[in-house]
Amino acid sequence: MKTTPAKHHLGGFTLLEIMLVCAVIGILVAIAIPNFMSARTSSQANACINNLRQIDSAAAQFAIEKGKSVGSTINYPSDLTPYFRLNASSSIPPCPAGGNYTVGPVGSDPQVSCSVGKTVSPPHVY
Repeated sequence: MKTTPAKHHLGGFTLLEIMLVCAVIGILVAIAIPNFMSARTSSQANACINNLRQIDSAAAQFAIEKGKSVGSTINYPSDLTPYFRLNASSSIPPCPAGGNYTVGPVGSDPQVSCSVGKTVSPPHVY
């Protein structure tokens, strides 16, 4: 009686199938990363511009309340802290891109600026 050895068919993926899946994932990542970076820089600029708007509003409120005339200096941030909803560290929210805010004299245009300003794209300009 002739017996044939039992064939064990093990299920699995071939090398070609694994390489194809890796190539598809690589293509998707190559498309997604630039979009993610663009969205990140855009959201940082929007947050900075919103901070500039709030600082400008606080400076205007301070100048009106204290009767400051055009050209009077504002000590940032100590003069404007009472006009803000402070963050968790009890300070005025900073620029998310690492810039520093500068408040000019009352009536200047622009009164508030970010040190990052136009050096990045999109610019941090109010």
